[in-house]
Amino acid sequence: MEDKKDFSFTIEGKEYSISEKQNTSKKSDKQTLHVPSLGIGAIIAGICIAGVFFGLGDFSESSEPLIEKQIVQQPQVPQQISIDTFIQNGSPVLGNAEAAITLVEFGDYQCHFCNVFYHNTEHEILENYVMAGKVNVIFKDYTIIGQDSINAAHAAHCAGEQGKFWQYHNTLYDNWKGENTGWISQENLVKFAQKIELEIDSFIECNTEGRYQQIISASNTDAQTLGITGTPAFYVISMNSGQVQQLKGAQPYEVFEKIFNSMLET
Repeated sequence: MEDKKDFSFTIEGKEYSISEKQNTSKKSDKQTLHVPSLGIGAIIAGICIAGVFFGLGDFSESSEPLIEKQIVQQPQVPQQISIDTFIQNGSPVLGNAEAAITLVEFGDYQCHFCNVFYHNTEHEILENYVMAGKVNVIFKDYTIIGQDSINAAHAAHCAGEQGKFWQYHNTLYDNWKGENTGWISQENLVKFAQKIELEIDSFIECNTEGRYQQIISASNTDAQTLGITGTPAFYVISMNSGQVQQLKGAQPYEVFEKIFNSMLET
């Protein structure tokens, strides 16, 4: 049975509500992306690959100033990528589960450019494409900055237990105050939970038990499998043509709009 919640947000004083579906699809056997039938909640048919870098197109010609770089050794080249790499170990699906396009973001709640994307671009995507049922969204953790990033990600998943992942996600970015500045304290995480009216004892218990550590770790592994070296990183998946388009960094709304419209026309 589908577990749906309503996610509400405000843009320039206007109230919006989007359906949020818990991503509870069962894992299928691992499949490479060129196979003809793949699962995301329901079956995605005909995934084919555009581009030459792991079969992924890349619209971000000069994304260096728009991305939070990961200061680690270069990741190993992935040998195999499955659809689960994109959609498992993430947030509930925001929007129409049958939308023609799925937008997957790998992000870090401390990341400066993730915050830039949230404030400058994400709300327009929600208003113009998600509300219209054309695009749905999945957020996946890539906690590259520090322990506070992990703590924030875990708190968002705990909020998800109460059907408010996306409300908590927004609250974190609405209260963003830089990298490793202490704003993601345990005290503030509880305050954010109170702000969106979570049941606090359950929220604290979830965080104390570390229920989502494994999911966060698995999402980080997915990012490394895809060769991601910074945040934010995006994958736009067309359910009509099977194209998978990669975007790096906090690209402006017009870049996403161009890709969405191109995919919707095919």
